[in-house]
Amino acid sequence: MPAPSPSRSARGTGLLLLVGGLLGTLASAVLTADRVHTLENPAFSPGCNINAVLSCGDVMDTWQGNLLGFPNMLLGVGAFAALAALGLALVAGAAFPRWLWLGVWAGVTAGFAFTVWLIGQCLYVIGALCPWCLLVWAVMIPLFWYVTRQVARPRSWVRRVVPHWLVPLAMYAVVAALVWAEFGDRLF
Repeated sequence: MPAPSPSRSARGTGLLLLVGGLLGTLASAVLTADRVHTLENPAFSPGCNINAVLSCGDVMDTWQGNLLGFPNMLLGVGAFAALAALGLALVAGAAFPRWLWLGVWAGVTAGFAFTVWLIGQCLYVIGALCPWCLLVWAVMIPLFWYVTRQVARPRSWVRRVVPHWLVPLAMYAVVAALVWAEFGDRLF
């Protein structure tokens, strides 16, 4: 019996997983390399230290940047690489069973919740933004929404939102408004 063919939405979500996973892996890998350099040489200044607000170093040096006792970006390297691999499999035509989709959703939802927490920490506690972290935030928003849509039942309200891109766009607008309200003209 042949395996079921993937749906068009699964391939679209697969492309998002692939691209988002690659971008997240890139951001996490650059941050990891910069963290290693700062540990080797305390005078090292990451290239993403642009000004007092846009400063990876300020975020990396906090307890929030090492929540589980090691740098958060190490989680990102592995998790985003796994998402990219799953996305590549989907784009190539793989069909995932529901249990695997639910596992992907659980992981992405945990990552999204962690991202929302980090957004709050960066804005209201740390007082700095990491440009590479901003890329991760930008990736996590559509990953969360579209994987949620993928696992939602056909009659779920999540599937009936039209246009489907409205929710991620609204999330981006909220984050941008919060960043602007907190940092305003100090960004540039």
